Amino acid sequence: MAAGVISERASILLKTLVEHHIQDGQPVGSSTLLKVAGLPVSAATIRNVMSDLEERGYLHSPHTSAGRVPTALGYRLFVDTLLQIKAPEDDAVSALRAELNPDKSATELVQAASSLLSNITAQAGLVTVPRQEANQLRQVEFLPLSGNRVLVILVVNEREVQNRIIHTQRPFTEAQLRDAAAMVNQRYAGQALNQVKERILREMREARSQIDSYLEDSLDLASKALDQEGDGEECMMVGESRLLGSATAEEMPTLRDLFESFEQKKDLLHLLERSTRAEGVQIFIGEEAGYDVFGNYSVVTAPYNDGFRTLGVLGVIGPKRMEYARVIPIVDVTARMLSSALSS
Repeated sequence: MAAGVISERASILLKTLVEHHIQDGQPVGSSTLLKVAGLPVSAATIRNVMSDLEERGYLHSPHTSAGRVPTALGYRLFVDTLLQIKAPEDDAVSALRAELNPDKSATELVQAASSLLSNITAQAGLVTVPRQEANQLRQVEFLPLSGNRVLVILVVNEREVQNRIIHTQRPFTEAQLRDAAAMVNQRYAGQALNQVKERILREMREARSQIDSYLEDSLDLASKALDQEGDGEECMMVGESRLLGSATAEEMPTLRDLFESFEQKKDLLHLLERSTRAEGVQIFIGEEAGYDVFGNYSVVTAPYNDGFRTLGVLGVIGPKRMEYARVIPIVDVTARMLSSALSS
């Protein structure tokens, strides 16, 4: 929305009202604005301006005799044209720099990012895990255990190592497992994991038709090794309970609906998918998210990458009256630092 949509006086009063409402969460009356805004106008003039802003959809009155609170449209105008972004605090930047260490695996970095976002912003932090197509198989090793068990050592991307135990239909010798790993690495190393899975399933069907037992055994081991890959949550969330602390009694029913949505994750993941395709920080205020369950909340997101492609999205969920001036730069710098760590 263009900056000239409302007058300078109305802009000052709207900015003052939104900032005051963010601080205490209560409706703001004209007498309060008269004291805080510092404009050389009468209370009657302020009431007239507030009435005009309410008619235009930027404010609304929760009760007949109470003050006014911003609507989603009012917050949007505030964020787009009136907000003064603050530089991230030194302590926050230091914490991000310490935890988003390039020596950590991608999984550890993603987990750290969601926790840091929640702790620093005091909102619910969220990060989508790197897309499966962005994960590449580097190497696999098979080591025999007792019985029909095999230890799988899976190296994904540059240095993420995953260990898991699989159960086979018959025991294998160390030499057989070494040969199987060599075959899998020769065929599939450097390829995206989802493509590897598809190729393995296709070649297993072909191997059975050719009665090639050695190839079939090797592919079966590889299939079992990759079965668990990518089965985890697509989105990590930390600090959902923080939303309880900022919710009013009237907001509790809506908050319960939001928590149920978190459990299903469908709406949230769809919203984050939209953010993946965008550049920079995205802000969804209330119903702008496209889902009724987000009506009283805002979502601030930013995509992160590995220097070549977008891997996922991180951000925070909080009440519409969140401290945007502080939250937005934190989300932005976290995405940049996570991208830098993954690029390194």
